[in-house]
Amino acid sequence: MCDRKEKTCLLIVVAIKDDSDVNTKGSVTLSNYKDLEIEDSGMWKVRTKIVPVVIGALGTMKKGLGRNLQLLPGDPASLQLQITLMSTAHSICKVLG
Repeated sequence: MCDRKEKTCLLIVVAIKDDSDVNTKGSVTLSNYKDLEIEDSGMWKVRTKIVPVVIGALGTMKKGLGRNLQLLPGDPASLQLQITLMSTAHSICKVLG
């Protein structure tokens, strides 16, 4: 998502991890996206920021998720992410029986 007026570009990295792996140090390695951040900054002449959004498959939230969600435009709520994942898990369990 880029905002040309403010000259900022957000690279939103969404990851759905195993619940036991959500808060581990290497759950999302932002250094993997550093080249993309540098390329976007140079190509579009904007300031680029990587925003990680990491949530567990069964609704566990990574520490700092609320802070990262506040950086996103609109009003995304972590509760909405959890409800979506829980309903998806419920549907999968229902199908697999």
